[in-house]
Amino acid sequence: MARDAEATRDRILVAATEEFAAHGFAGGRVERIAAKAQSNVRMIYAYYGGKSGLFDATLAEALRRMAENVPPRPDDLAGWAGDVFDHHQRFPEVLRLSMWAQLERPEVTAEPREIYRDKALAVATAVAQPLSAVDVLVFIYAIAQAWQLSPKGLTGLDEDLDGDDGVAAHRQAVVTAVERMLQAHSNA
Repeated sequence: MARDAEATRDRILVAATEEFAAHGFAGGRVERIAAKAQSNVRMIYAYYGGKSGLFDATLAEALRRMAENVPPRPDDLAGWAGDVFDHHQRFPEVLRLSMWAQLERPEVTAEPREIYRDKALAVATAVAQPLSAVDVLVFIYAIAQAWQLSPKGLTGLDEDLDGDDGVAAHRQAVVTAVERMLQAHSNA
C-alpha cells in the first residue's frame, strides 16, 4: 500500500493542533501526536524536523486558516469583530495555540508577520489618526477574544445568559464595543 505523504502531514497537523492546544509546547508529546495521527515519530521528524518545527507549523497553519476564514472587513470592522468572536467559538484551539506560543515560544508568534501586515493594510483605509491600523487591530482582537480569555469566575457571573442565547449576547457585546470604540475615535 502506497503512502500518501500529504494525507500523513495533514493527519499529523490535526493531531498536533489538538495536542498542543491542550498541553502547550512543553507538555505536548510527539508520541501522542504520532499515535493519534496513525503515524510514527520518525515521520514527524522527517516532515517537520522535530517538535519545535511541528509546533511552529501547527501555529502557522492555524493562523493562516483563520486569516483565510475571517479576513478583515474595513467597511464593517465591528461586524468583523463579531466574525472573529465566532471563529474563536468554533475553533477555540486557535486561540489556545496562540496563547501557548506567547507563553512558551514568543519568537514564533512574530513569524506570521505577512498575515498581520496584510490585515493592517486592509484596515488602514478605515482608520484615521491618532489610532493606527495596528492599534485598531490589537483592540479589536482584544475585544473579540475577551470572552474566551476571561476567567470563568468572571464570565460565570452572567448567570442569566447561557447556551446559544449567551453566546449571541456576548457576540453582540463585542460588536457594540467595537462600534462605540470606533465612533468615539471618529468623533474625537
